[in-house]
Amino acid sequence: MTEPREKILELKNVRLYFSSGFGKRKVVVKAVHNISFDVYKGEVFGLVGESGCGKTTTGRAIIKLYNLTDGQIYFKSRLISEGNRGKNLEIKRLRKEIRDKKKETANVIAELKGEGEMANVEKINTEINEAKAELNRFIAEQKQKIAHLRRLKAATRRANVRDSKLMSKMQMIFQDPIDSLNPRMTVKEIISEGLIINGIKDKEFIEQEVNRVLELVGLLPDHANRYPHEFSGGQRQRIGIARALVVNPEMIIADEPISALDVSIQAQIINLLNELRKKFGLTILFIAHNLSVVKFFCDRIAVMYYGRVVEIADSEELFKHPLHPYTKALLSAVPLPDPDYEKTRKRIAYNPSLRKFTVDKPKMVEIYPGHFVYASEEEVKAYRKELKLE
Repeated sequence: MTEPREKILELKNVRLYFSSGFGKRKVVVKAVHNISFDVYKGEVFGLVGESGCGKTTTGRAIIKLYNLTDGQIYFKSRLISEGNRGKNLEIKRLRKEIRDKKKETANVIAELKGEGEMANVEKINTEINEAKAELNRFIAEQKQKIAHLRRLKAATRRANVRDSKLMSKMQMIFQDPIDSLNPRMTVKEIISEGLIINGIKDKEFIEQEVNRVLELVGLLPDHANRYPHEFSGGQRQRIGIARALVVNPEMIIADEPISALDVSIQAQIINLLNELRKKFGLTILFIAHNLSVVKFFCDRIAVMYYGRVVEIADSEELFKHPLHPYTKALLSAVPLPDPDYEKTRKRIAYNPSLRKFTVDKPKMVEIYPGHFVYASEEEVKAYRKELKLE
């Protein structure tokens, strides 16, 4: 019997919306819409999808560069980020119920007063008092719920305060190796910044740590006094990796770290990340759109489309048995170094308008252990039949 794996990162119903404009012209973009997944200690978890699907936004939300709209993020079993949209909507609903109840009670009292001339006045007054008492009880109950939600919101604000000691255990490698490095700072200043922020002032220790991580990523201690413009793209990305490593993190979010590099350099960076993962037991959230690299590097893969996670499975399983139509379309676009295959390769076009849901709404379903897909009940039956599980 295998031992349960330790979760290092957990996302629950995470939403991240951006808005622009006011009033009728206000536009809300649902960059990340209700996604949930877990990342286990020591694994490489791939997050793939086409440009604009919300991969980078998810990574930035995890490391708290963006505040969540709704949902929760846990790192090492501790709540590090939470959104208040659900609580705000619930408070609005409760307030509307109070307003509706007041109107309803006012109409009842008006009707009772209209009947007062023809009926027993004492009885009418009793009924009016009972209606008012019921209204007061209802308002008190709703206000109690609203107060509870406000306390939860206050707790959320406390949870969203950055815990530097905890968050230093999670670092990010950014996509662009040029823009992510300050051109006015030397390599030593760039790498040591994390140590200084964490309160380390010993200059000798800082210099030793900078030299250590430079050697780890394949650079020389002499490079510490140079500026970013003096390096190639691959070397700049190694500096970015060194900056992430210097605080001894347990998890690294790699946001398309090879997309801006030449193919030969891409292989070097991937091999470097693999070596560092094995050496230090790192967990990596690898964001990419190059599926060939993801297949080689990742243990598990989550496929994102239009802000949603539509499929999660082990790397080998996902490539062998893709289920969601978008996953199939994505895999059909992967070229292979085989001219004969390329001549006959057929691209699959994904058209989301063909998947119309009315009553049976889709949700994440575990088709079989470890393989999740975003589908309706009818689609789940078809997928089970396709995999010969029924």
